[in-house]
Amino acid sequence: MLTLRLYMLQRITALLMAPLVLGHLAVMIYAIQGGLSAAEILGRTQGSVLWFLFYGTFVLAVAIHGAIGLRTIAHEWGGLRGPALELLMWGIGAGLLALGARAVWAVTFGGML
Repeated sequence: MLTLRLYMLQRITALLMAPLVLGHLAVMIYAIQGGLSAAEILGRTQGSVLWFLFYGTFVLAVAIHGAIGLRTIAHEWGGLRGPALELLMWGIGAGLLALGARAVWAVTFGGML
């Protein structure tokens, strides 16, 4: 039953990430073609709850999706099982979430403190 839940959760996060990736790419193309500098981009994102929610949701989905995917790889290719497999998945997920959350905070609210 756990495997089915993880499978479904990974598919749901993929569905969530698809439009977020497209949105991120569109913003990147706009910024590059507009000739915006890093300072100008940060000037537009600082203090923005909208960008915080957009990229925060993106980071959460990626952390879950990536951790489940790497869990599957570790099980199928590495033969990892049981508590070690679960610990690996949770550790990777927490690490991805922490790194991503730190980046999102820095881009949206970090310069305001």
